[in-house]
Amino acid sequence: PDRRVRGSIAAPADSGQQIADAEHHCGQRTRQNRHHGRLSGSVVVVSSVNCDWSEMTRELTDNVAVITGGSRGIGRAIARALAEQGCDCLLVARTESDLLETAQQISSDTGSRVEICATDLRTEAGCAEVLAAAKETFGRVSILVNNAGDTKGGPFLELDDEVWQAGFDLKFWSAVRLSRLLWPMLKESKGTVINIDGGFARTPSPDVLIGGAVNAALANFTKGLAGVGLQDDVNVNAVHPGPTLTERMTNMFETRGTQAGITAEEFKQRLIDKQGVRRLGEPEDVAELVAFLCSPRARHIQGVSIAVDGGGTQGLF
Repeated sequence: PDRRVRGSIAAPADSGQQIADAEHHCGQRTRQNRHHGRLSGSVVVVSSVNCDWSEMTRELTDNVAVITGGSRGIGRAIARALAEQGCDCLLVARTESDLLETAQQISSDTGSRVEICATDLRTEAGCAEVLAAAKETFGRVSILVNNAGDTKGGPFLELDDEVWQAGFDLKFWSAVRLSRLLWPMLKESKGTVINIDGGFARTPSPDVLIGGAVNAALANFTKGLAGVGLQDDVNVNAVHPGPTLTERMTNMFETRGTQAGITAEEFKQRLIDKQGVRRLGEPEDVAELVAFLCSPRARHIQGVSIAVDGGGTQGLF
């Protein structure tokens, strides 16, 4: 596909004619990001001249999604899945370069408009920047995916107040604040909130105390907020991924395998055996469920928490 990023990647000499051809063939507009707040970079995206979006089922056309933690891993997969269904996206994360690369690639591949907002969601000010970015770039929001969050594990006595607070600030409080800030637009659009939680909400572990507590709080918040959603016609649900093969997990295999004196692949197999599953999850496994829950077909699903873990969670609830 033809794509240009002003200020970072030079356009080919004949790109003008390629752009015109692509716009004519696909009926896609050339879209350019605006600078706002801590948003940086300007992306001009044109669909491939070989695409034919009319042949695709695009259930989320005319929707706008805010996706936190959207530059990598599960968040990036969710952004791609929504964009493939015609949804425009505002990706939020801390690292601007990762956001810009992801936005460029997804826009080029799907034809959807993708904007970025680089900010720190651990703070109230950072969450307020997301609202400002959404208003400036799209003026509306119909989908919120709260996916940001990374908590520290380890022995209980080694986890001080600071790391506990950091875990709640990024994953729990950002979800609360963004849901509150964006709720008027979600209500107006009869939209959807999806909270990406985690299996430790249901199966506590002595080595993942912060993550389990944060996830349990987020699951409770999801269920309670769904009651507000019933009044305001906003769908609210949670997705609980099991161990998922993101870049972060792959790096963990390398580290833990070295510590155990085995290869990364052997450590991965140990985890599969411990979970009692056929394989570990892929980011796309989570993303496909999120895309469905955001679609019109899922309007009667409200206030539920769905595990995507290959059957690794043992128990009824």
